[in-house]
Amino acid sequence: MVFGGGALLISATLAASTFVIARHYLLDQRQQAAIRQTYLDADLVHARLSSSGARIPAALDAADPPQGGALIVRRDGQWFTTALGTGQETIPAGLRQRIRSGRPGYVRVMVDGSPTMIIGVPSEGTRTEFYRVTPLTELDDTLRALSTVLVFSACLAAGAGIMLGLWASRKVVQPLNLVASTAAEIAGGQPDTRLPATEDPELTTLVGSFNSMVDSLQQRVESDARFAADVGHELRSPLTTLVASVELLEQHRRELPARAVQAIDLVSGDLARLQRLLDNLLHMARTDAGLDLSDRAPVPLRELLLHTLARAGKPARLLRDETTGVTVHGDKVLLERAFANLVDNADRHGEGLVAITVQRDEDEVLVVVDDEGQGVPVEDRQRIFERFATSRTARGSSSGTGLGLSLAEKTLSAHGGTLWCTDRPGRGARFVAGLPVAAP
Repeated sequence: MVFGGGALLISATLAASTFVIARHYLLDQRQQAAIRQTYLDADLVHARLSSSGARIPAALDAADPPQGGALIVRRDGQWFTTALGTGQETIPAGLRQRIRSGRPGYVRVMVDGSPTMIIGVPSEGTRTEFYRVTPLTELDDTLRALSTVLVFSACLAAGAGIMLGLWASRKVVQPLNLVASTAAEIAGGQPDTRLPATEDPELTTLVGSFNSMVDSLQQRVESDARFAADVGHELRSPLTTLVASVELLEQHRRELPARAVQAIDLVSGDLARLQRLLDNLLHMARTDAGLDLSDRAPVPLRELLLHTLARAGKPARLLRDETTGVTVHGDKVLLERAFANLVDNADRHGEGLVAITVQRDEDEVLVVVDDEGQGVPVEDRQRIFERFATSRTARGSSSGTGLGLSLAEKTLSAHGGTLWCTDRPGRGARFVAGLPVAAP
């Protein structure tokens, strides 16, 4: 549209300038020709009157009146004309006053709705006034035709500018759209996506730089994921040893003094938290490297949620399934872990799980997890899905790892779903997980 607007502005300016110049030139040429002819006719009439003593009507007949116009003479107070209906009333009073003062002049007026030029010259001093009434209808028609042609040309140029602009913008924007779509695919969990090779020399550098940048980023992500996985595996063995040692001590806690039992309880709690953190870190490393969804299969959602509640030690009555049995397509293990994280979050930070409600919304199923805590402030409802993030307002226990919600959100996103937080009616927080329903 910028090209079209620029083309329209330029063409309109040129058209207007051309029309003004052409109009001025044509009017000036017609005016000069009419003035010369007026003097010739006035001299001819004067010569006839002086040499042969002819009467004024006869002298006017020998002159050359303009087509559609008239020659008008005033002599000794009497008016004579070559055309009926065109007389002294046609001549403006200002022009008559000028001629009577001995000065030639002209005016352009409308006579019977038509543009007309009237030229007057004095003759024999101020005794005789000679006027030539010249219609400008033909010139006006010419200017109208010229204006039509110029307007059409301006519109044609604007249209050509729009077409050129569309072509140029597509040529420029198409590669950018391709870059944007490729970047969106990479951000959506397809890190192996790259820009296709091109033969356009202007785009070769862009394509090469983009692909090299993505390769470097992927290598960095994979390196970080490998590092986290390696660290996790290295920590798993000593952590397992510590857990086994603490379990052994707990078997003899009756034989230990009270302070030792208290220390064992503290160590046991911290080890449990450290073990959860390590498991989440390993899972996060696998998530960063790209979730393997090759084992995706139809998963009955009700059975999955019942199994999740059972593993968390929750009664089945907390599940409220408002559907007739919905199936989703995904990795059962990953989905169960995501919902387990939501249940764990409700217990640790929401003062206990209230209910899990399953609702059908056209082609999507919503899993609503309610707790009875203090809720999540509006300003924190996006931030809590970041790694190691917690609400600025304390919510229940602080023994969480800060990774559960992030892992749940990434897992659901990889399955084409969403996860968001809102208020539970009355009191508490509500986490809503949306997943596409599997095709029958």
